[in-house]
Amino acid sequence: MSSTETLEATPQPENEAHEGHDHSQDHEHHQHGPALNPELTREVGVEVPADEVARAFKSVVKRYQKQARIPGFRAGKVPESLIRSRFAAGIRQDVVESVLPAHFRTAIEQQNLHPISQPQVTDLKLEDGQPLNFKAAFEVLPEFSVEGYQQVKVEKPDTSLTEEEFNAELDRVRDSRSTMEPVTEDRALADGDWAQISFKGEIQGEVAAEEGAAQPIGGDDVMIEVGGQNTLASFNDALRGAKPGQELKFEVAYPTDFGEKRLAGRTIAYHVEVKAIKKKIQPELNDEFAKELGDYQGIEDFKTKLREHLAADKERRLKVETQNRLTDALVAHYQFPVPETLVQNQIDARLDRGLRALAAQGMRTDDMRKLDFGRLREAQRDSAIAEVKASLILDKISTAENIEISDEELERELQIISIQTREPLDSLRQRLTNEGALARIREQLRREKTASLLYDRLV
Repeated sequence: MSSTETLEATPQPENEAHEGHDHSQDHEHHQHGPALNPELTREVGVEVPADEVARAFKSVVKRYQKQARIPGFRAGKVPESLIRSRFAAGIRQDVVESVLPAHFRTAIEQQNLHPISQPQVTDLKLEDGQPLNFKAAFEVLPEFSVEGYQQVKVEKPDTSLTEEEFNAELDRVRDSRSTMEPVTEDRALADGDWAQISFKGEIQGEVAAEEGAAQPIGGDDVMIEVGGQNTLASFNDALRGAKPGQELKFEVAYPTDFGEKRLAGRTIAYHVEVKAIKKKIQPELNDEFAKELGDYQGIEDFKTKLREHLAADKERRLKVETQNRLTDALVAHYQFPVPETLVQNQIDARLDRGLRALAAQGMRTDDMRKLDFGRLREAQRDSAIAEVKASLILDKISTAENIEISDEELERELQIISIQTREPLDSLRQRLTNEGALARIREQLRREKTASLLYDRLV
């Protein structure tokens, strides 16, 4: 609240033709800002003494006289009466901005109020030589207790890496380096083979006439693992025993929950041509294989580092998931009103991230403008409220636990951001300082540190 920008007041402009207007009557001003949560809205009434208002008018008018350039008058010699009539709206705005902020700050300090939103000014009455009166409405943080937060618990998972998980990832890495070799012997397809096929499918029944149902279904030189875990049973049954050059016809009835929507719940008649049989050849797990993957001394060194990476990744992932569940439990446990200002800010942040993701995926700006932002904002509301509540709860717990973020911890975070964004550390620090973002980063780190503490206490 240290600048005039904290007050959303725009005095009504005066018509230049009204030079003879009688300013003895009150000037009513109503400023309508964003909706505020009534439970958290506070209002102060302020009066600025008439002599201070008169001094402000005199000072502003003199400044306008010095700066005004009006044909027929020398610089600095424009009559005060002409200045007051010609620049009435600007003068009034400047007077408001020169006297309101200080008196507003005094009013909220006297009442020990701490606004978290831009004050919305109403009933502003301003005339030269008369007291200036206005009201300012704003939101404050809710008052609530987090007593008993230590008893809010969720189940803490076992984060240790299993052999099954390690072997599955090892197989995936090995599989990624596999090659497909043609089977030259004259034989039929069997489980474990890969069938190279071309196929076409036609939707059967009444749904074939539905909109979108006529889209072609098919593919050329598609590889299918016979007997594979991800291969449909109907394809396995049809392909087993088939030979290259053979054509197959069969139907597949897809379940209603099938992943591809245009196939879900439908019956497709397929015409399949078997082109070749291939075998997947996996590389041997030896030192040479390990050195092909990176800077490893051998296969055992690779396995050790892979295990360490998988273990750390699983622990980090499950920790984040558990912290989110714990935060959700805290949000559900404590009931209190949420400032609409913070909710709208959070919705803005969520939409900004979404639009950035769409832009990264190639969506054009013109197409973004066509989005229904009213519907999008409403769709984000519940999540935004939960996120704001979580932040307020964690802030309270941080205070109860005396958790703070040191300058060293903040500096480490800036170094991480610098690496991620490829922005030099010094320029990043300067930019965030100018934007006033360092305090927000410190707040977020404090919440994360608090959530980590609560996670560590789980048993």
